[in-house]
Amino acid sequence: MTEHETPQPHVAHGEKLQKVLARMGLASRREVEGWIAAGRVRVNGAVAGLGQRVDLHDAIALDGRLLKREEASEAVRRVLIYNKPDGEICTRDDPEGRPTVFDRLPRLKEGRWINIGRLDINTTGLLLFTTDGELANRLMHPSYEMDREYAVRVRGEVDEEMIERLKAGVTLEDGPARFTDIQQAPGGEGFNHWYHCVVMEGRNREVRRLWESQGLVVSRLKRVRFGPVFMTADLPMGRWREMAQREVDILSEEVGLTPVALPEVKVKLKEKLERLQRKTSKPLTRSERNKRVLRPAEDRDGQKAGKPRERGSAVAERPADVRRRGRDSGKGRGRS
Repeated sequence: MTEHETPQPHVAHGEKLQKVLARMGLASRREVEGWIAAGRVRVNGAVAGLGQRVDLHDAIALDGRLLKREEASEAVRRVLIYNKPDGEICTRDDPEGRPTVFDRLPRLKEGRWINIGRLDINTTGLLLFTTDGELANRLMHPSYEMDREYAVRVRGEVDEEMIERLKAGVTLEDGPARFTDIQQAPGGEGFNHWYHCVVMEGRNREVRRLWESQGLVVSRLKRVRFGPVFMTADLPMGRWREMAQREVDILSEEVGLTPVALPEVKVKLKEKLERLQRKTSKPLTRSERNKRVLRPAEDRDGQKAGKPRERGSAVAERPADVRRRGRDSGKGRGRS
């Protein structure tokens, strides 16, 4: 467009701009909204606004670069399961040069991997990545009630009154917070105790801060489940695997998205990926998840609290009404 041309007005039909860009895999919808608010996105030469609608005939540019909008690239929905080790941060680039969770992931020819939620540098365990920003946004949004389960080792004296306070709710510096369920797990010596606990949101360091509010010290923290996806012992720490079609479909249906066929992979590339991948558990459907309850420590078959369960056994089982009760725990996103 030359300086003498008049920018074309945006259309009132089509899809919201932030949703389109998120689905293209550029970032989560929340990040895209930040770009639009900062004036980094233009539609047909004019600075875009939040909530603006676009269709396939509109030209979208980010930081002055025109974006390709092939339907094939918009429809790709791949998901990775990653077992995060201690010491990695959940950002793409770190000024201090520390390792990031993106360093080990497979390279993409188009788009980028978007992390679904975050974990603190000292927290290990389950992380999900996707190429679909809309899927990432819905899985992180409080309205879809994706509960997170953690195995945590705390140092200090724990009594029943303390457990009840943590389940009823305590006030942190950023508002009320609580665990929707807590069960003691086997393991630990002296003043070190293992617990499995569930939160309905992902506020910054929420799990640690909840335990610390009771005068306890969190010495180990590992996420073992995110929504319907849970970890088993056959995915080593620091390794990833890509979800199969059925698994991605379960995640999509969980947040109201229409399933999308995975792209075909050439035989040589598929064999290469299979060598890198390690098997882990499959997501459960919503009906299967609602039947699950956290079992007392004595019923856990001696399973170590900090380790994921073997393939075929559940990492987390919880009451059917946990997700409904979680609506009262507040809104917010971040990392634990």
